[in-house]
Amino acid sequence: MLRPVKALRASLGDKASSKRTLAEVGISGVSKEVRHMDASDVRSELETICLRTVASILRSEGFSYKMPSRAASNQQYVRELDRVVLRDKMLDRVFGNASSSRKTAITTRVMQLVYELCAKKIHVTKRDLFYTDVKLFKQQTESDDVLDDVACMVGCTRSSLNVVASEKGIVVGRIIFEDDGDTIDCTKMGVGGKAIPPSIDRVTNLRGDAQVNLSPHFSRMPHPIFPILYHPVLFVNFQFILLIEKDAAFMRLAEDRFYNTYPCVIISGKGQPDVATRLFLNKVRSALNIPILGLFDADPYGLKILSVYMKGSKNMSYDSINLTTPDIKWLGVRPSDLDKYNIPQQCRLQMTDHDIKTGTQLLYGWFSGHSRSLCTPP
Repeated sequence: MLRPVKALRASLGDKASSKRTLAEVGISGVSKEVRHMDASDVRSELETICLRTVASILRSEGFSYKMPSRAASNQQYVRELDRVVLRDKMLDRVFGNASSSRKTAITTRVMQLVYELCAKKIHVTKRDLFYTDVKLFKQQTESDDVLDDVACMVGCTRSSLNVVASEKGIVVGRIIFEDDGDTIDCTKMGVGGKAIPPSIDRVTNLRGDAQVNLSPHFSRMPHPIFPILYHPVLFVNFQFILLIEKDAAFMRLAEDRFYNTYPCVIISGKGQPDVATRLFLNKVRSALNIPILGLFDADPYGLKILSVYMKGSKNMSYDSINLTTPDIKWLGVRPSDLDKYNIPQQCRLQMTDHDIKTGTQLLYGWFSGHSRSLCTPP
């Protein structure tokens, strides 16, 4: 019954497929896609922005920054790329304007901090960045928001600014990689798995390990939802990525050493994924060139999280080329599985008005006419 997945693995071939870019599609009216930059390039761009601002002040044109607008009205779903991108509308953040003077000051402060981080070649978390000037930032959401604006201005990924989020996502299974020079074997990380490093640029030499010890002591207990996952037939040298929404399901499979029975990599973003998890998934997919199966709840929130992995999010639409993995196959849980696997009524919940609203937004939002692609069987 896992034959379709094996066929999917064979269809990928030996070379990882590359993503199409905006330039290749030739769509007009969209913003230029950001790219990864090293610390020296980021510093150079920041210096250019500052010199341009100083020149504006000397011309008596005032103190302001010009940057791409990240408002929802300036975002577009591109069918040919199957992801969300920024359009080309720009905005001016003017210090002399009472409504934007404080945000201009925050932008200047964040640029200064990023410049210092790049000069010292060190990384900090977004929380650390916030605590460097609490009186100015007041709330972390303000410094976080401006950090994305700075990445847009510079034209780089947010990770290029040397500011990362705290660890959230986890990985376990038959994969080995180098984390800043240290070898990480994800088969030896216990039930909790290995926290996905926040600085993905330090993750190198990703490689799979498909040599399976055919021990007779592997668990044969059926999974409560997908009993086929514990079919007694073992597939040797067969790999895939199992992307899981909830960390509870992740721990259940990790505890059973599911990746030994079926050589695979198990990844979870513990709900709504952070940037590091999405970058890591994209990097593993490109490095190993193996199919991705998604295990998500059969509700609007589960599908919304799946859509973030596949098509991008509003907040990070400027970096969707690096953060999206469009070829994920939704394994389940599907509404039809509830009856198929005799899920008890006490385990089912009626959809609330908020659930229906979220589902409607998925159907008639960006992906109108394309939401069915989320539901394509593997």
